[in-house]
Amino acid sequence: MNQYFAYVRVSTPKQGEGVSLEAQREAIERYAAAHSLTITQWFEEKETAAKAGRPVFLSMIKALRNGEATGLIMHKIDRSARNGADWLAIGELSDAGTDVRFATESLDFRSRSGRLSADIQAVIAADYIRNLREETVKGINGRLKQGLYPFKAPIGYCDNGGGKPKTPDPLRAPLIQQVFELYASGEYSLRSLVMEMDERGLRNQGGKPLSKHGIETILANPFYTGLIRIKTTGETYQGVHEPLIPVSLFDTVADVRAGKCGKKVTKHRHTYRGLFRCTLCGYAMIPERQKSYVYYRCQTTQCPTTCVREDVLEAAVADLLERVALSPEDITRITEEIEAWNSKQTAHDPRDGIRLQLEHTKRRLDRLTDALIDQLIDKDTFTNRKQSLELERLRLEKSLAKQTEAHVEPDRIRYFLERIKSLKTMFISAIATERREIVRWATSNCLVERKNVYLEPANWLVAVEAVRSGTDGDPHSPNPRSRQEMIEALIVAERAVSATEGLLSLP
Repeated sequence: MNQYFAYVRVSTPKQGEGVSLEAQREAIERYAAAHSLTITQWFEEKETAAKAGRPVFLSMIKALRNGEATGLIMHKIDRSARNGADWLAIGELSDAGTDVRFATESLDFRSRSGRLSADIQAVIAADYIRNLREETVKGINGRLKQGLYPFKAPIGYCDNGGGKPKTPDPLRAPLIQQVFELYASGEYSLRSLVMEMDERGLRNQGGKPLSKHGIETILANPFYTGLIRIKTTGETYQGVHEPLIPVSLFDTVADVRAGKCGKKVTKHRHTYRGLFRCTLCGYAMIPERQKSYVYYRCQTTQCPTTCVREDVLEAAVADLLERVALSPEDITRITEEIEAWNSKQTAHDPRDGIRLQLEHTKRRLDRLTDALIDQLIDKDTFTNRKQSLELERLRLEKSLAKQTEAHVEPDRIRYFLERIKSLKTMFISAIATERREIVRWATSNCLVERKNVYLEPANWLVAVEAVRSGTDGDPHSPNPRSRQEMIEALIVAERAVSATEGLLSLP
């Protein structure tokens, strides 16, 4: 019986999309035809041969040991095995009588000299893999020491090619920040957070909602704080990528995960869960539905605060938001004051000096690259100097962004005032999740005592209310000091609201 198995292999599925497998097949078919050999079954694999345990290879070896074919044809020695265990299995087949052949290498595996030649080539193939692995590890470690992450970017970041830092994904990065903020609040379990982020539109790289394990992986990854941690070795490196969250928030999340910050909501998802507390005993009001109404109850035995209906809470919030209702005349007057103040500030713009330094740093980076190309400096010197200059560039860009953030944009303030002038109406017409967000960033403390609701406005709301009060009465422009205080208060208010990623987020 002149029946042979044929084995072809590439190292990765991506390589399998090319012509390599087809070229191996053609070479084996030509060899079989030239030697009058019949191929009864093909075995195709897309796995590296550096490690033992390839499933297709093992099933083929088992079939040959069972006598299902008299021989085996492979393209080349390095296509068969690049590790000692698999090469030993091929040798044992030959010793047991299986006719082992290689289509592109003229050696007789059955002879002593041919077997020796094949063994030498197999050792060289295995050594090649070991050397390649060492060089790869060396390259990875070099990138890590530069603060670069040489692997696929985690969710929330974008890949920019080799040798470049990961950058925040404009779509997913804000949602990743919300994952940490919501879990740190202690109001969400992992299960409820999965549902919440699904509703907000967070998706993985494949476009599918994140699983519970996916959320856990995000919450445990310090990459979002600017650090690179290699899980297999436990080593940590300072990254040059832009952090998405502060270290303090990451630490808070770690405490919540460890159970140090109280019980998290798992079943109920009422609108104002965890936001209102009993003034008398200090505990959170627990929501529950009775018929068509939701009641928030104090669970402390014999506490005078029993319960309050959800619509009563919402009425108190609406009254609070009515304080910042602005008329068109108010908005026009305030904007004019900002424009007048802003025109005096732009004469000495600190951003100009930062831009000059940044441009100078970029030119130095260009010259450094030219020096490497012209072989005026070696690669190590280039890497060290480039890292320093890149860090300097990042520092200047952050400084410029901070100055830009501090710069007053009258149009932005006007847009902000236009949005909050009808904040009460917006709250009343919003859906439940949006109403919850408004309460979260419009208040600093929500208390219930017996049947009474007491709301402390957030600092930004206090600032807007003060500005609104300042527009009443005297129609004349305020003095320079009061004008500056008014503008500073509005800047604080606008940024506080726009940073929430809620209804009033600005472009």
